[in-house]
Amino acid sequence: MSEIQKKQIAILGSTGSIGTQALEVLAHNDDLFEIYAITANNNVDLLIEQARKFQPEMVAIGNEIHYQKLKKELSDLPIKVFAGIESIAQVAEMQPVDIVLTAMVGYSGLKPTINAIKAGKKIALANKETLVVAGELICELALENNSAIIPVDSEHSAIFQCLAGEGNNPVEKLILTASGGPFRTKSIHELETVTSAQALKHPNWDMGAKITIDSASMMNKGFEIIEAKWLFGVTPEQIQVVVHPQSIIHSMVQFADGSIKAQLGMPDMKLPIQYAFTYPERLKTNFPRFNFDLCSQFTFEQPDLERFRNLAFAYYAMDKGGNMPCILNAANEIVVAEFLKDRIGFLQMSDIIENAMAKAEFIAKPTYDDYVKTDALVRILTKELIK
Repeated sequence: MSEIQKKQIAILGSTGSIGTQALEVLAHNDDLFEIYAITANNNVDLLIEQARKFQPEMVAIGNEIHYQKLKKELSDLPIKVFAGIESIAQVAEMQPVDIVLTAMVGYSGLKPTINAIKAGKKIALANKETLVVAGELICELALENNSAIIPVDSEHSAIFQCLAGEGNNPVEKLILTASGGPFRTKSIHELETVTSAQALKHPNWDMGAKITIDSASMMNKGFEIIEAKWLFGVTPEQIQVVVHPQSIIHSMVQFADGSIKAQLGMPDMKLPIQYAFTYPERLKTNFPRFNFDLCSQFTFEQPDLERFRNLAFAYYAMDKGGNMPCILNAANEIVVAEFLKDRIGFLQMSDIIENAMAKAEFIAKPTYDDYVKTDALVRILTKELIK
């Protein structure tokens, strides 16, 4: 395949867990893909290392403090270097780019994803907060600009794969599986004293710090149900969460005739990342295969909404609509950051989020500017509630 035919990829958040795995996937398929741009927020040393290895056309660092170091370290290479949050948003809309992988963490992924959609790019979406915060706006823009959104989250990728080939067959229910995280069997009393170090030890998945804490508190699953609503056009009542500790069944779809399709695989994010890049084709991989001899049973449990209240908050926010999911996300980003610094307890995170959701201004039909304002104000409010 000639160089001209290679798909040009922009990776927003190349130094994070998803970004680094995406680079591995692309390196194994360099006859099909070329890395056009990579970005990071703070990890300048790894970004420099990646830039020297993959030699993209351009590199951007969100935190402008690191600009001079980045520029100096890459001065011997013909790579364009940029800095600032706005530059990352501009990278997403560059004309040569075919696919944008949005792997930034949290709210920061919203504006670059919007820019990429407006430019008609294919989006490989790993930043779930984009749809949590502004799902209605994102879906409208994707439709207007004929921009395909392919989910990278393992659960949404599983649903996407289960729906492939089903045409207009009516969906009765989406069943999102959850590992239950490291505290699945702990009592409320035990959860009062768990530490951030314990929360960072996920039993099945290797993820970044923020998403690992979200998994421990089940907020990650809460975000995923909101994301599923927008990605697949279903009602809140059509989304069920089932705890599946083995993390082999990544999610399921139940159709109107009662049939259930499931997607299985090892807990390895490289598979959904590659599928998002190559859809609708499946390329041969050397990823680990599941061995049925080593796993004698699959088990399922109902999530406990009393111990893990964040999941209940997400269902409420999804049902309420408007800017409530944006409020939920902003409050969560603040409390997770504080918990990681051991300034608040594990159960306190939910208490503070609930308080923020009760006190923040609700807007039924928010504009983009309303989302920006809500995010900023709720962060201030949440910090005040922590003091």
